[in-house]
Amino acid sequence: MTALEGFFIGLLVLASLTIAWFAGFVVYRLYKGQR
Repeated sequence: MTALEGFFIGLLVLASLTIAWFAGFVVYRLYKGQR
């Protein structure tokens, strides 16, 4: 594995974690706003 591959894999993991956190945050806000 080259350094570039590691960099892109890290970027991909970071992006998916950010998207997953954001989706969870939005769902949590919507759920909290309904009550």
